[in-house]
Amino acid sequence: MPHPPEVVFTYLADPRNRPEWQASLTSVTLTDRSEPHVGMTWRESTLVGVRPRLEITHLEPCRLWAERGRWHGVTATLALRFTAIPGGTRVRADGEVTARGPWGAAAAAAGRLASRAVKADLERAARVLARA
Repeated sequence: MPHPPEVVFTYLADPRNRPEWQASLTSVTLTDRSEPHVGMTWRESTLVGVRPRLEITHLEPCRLWAERGRWHGVTATLALRFTAIPGGTRVRADGEVTARGPWGAAAAAAGRLASRAVKADLERAARVLARA
């Protein structure tokens, strides 16, 4: 992204911004209105009706932000790593979707599709930041 790590991290680490750049979301409901911090939780409403509860699990400004989301028997993790590069910031995303019981097949399918979705969402975030 053609912005410094401070700008990219601040934008992506704040759950309030997610509906702007995450295509699958319709809204985010925070449990508190403070600045992002480890332990902060929120609930997302998605286009397909899934309403996971998410939590920030790691927050190291301008370097690493991670979350864990749960919905029924499905757990998803996502970590964003930020690296300053000439002219901007590289964002690397790593994640995993797991499930127990009858949700196993759906979680496996979601995991296979997640890479493309996360890449598209981060490209969308770059476009939003370019307009700011």
